[in-house]
Amino acid sequence: MATSPSIITRDVEKIASPTGNIYQSVSVISKRARQISTKMKEELNNKLSEFASTVDNLEEVFENREQIEISKFYERMPKPTSVATDEFLAGKIMFRKPDIDELSR
Repeated sequence: MATSPSIITRDVEKIASPTGNIYQSVSVISKRARQISTKMKEELNNKLSEFASTVDNLEEVFENREQIEISKFYERMPKPTSVATDEFLAGKIMFRKPDIDELSR
């Protein structure tokens, strides 16, 4: 993911232009961010489950550097909202506007 981890200013006009409405654009971005977040959480949980222990030994907690490194890696990754916004602005997110008939059902 080539997303900048720092805070940047976004052009509201660019965000609104794909949908024609800033609120619809934010809705699309938020739904994609939720997907990314869920995927990242599943990956992290799968990696950390390898270290799961039924015995809580104080020595094991302090000695597991590998588990700490995995957690730090995920903490340094760009936030899902930043990734989703970059994908949206690059035109990588597919979305559709429902017809009025679909909304009335």
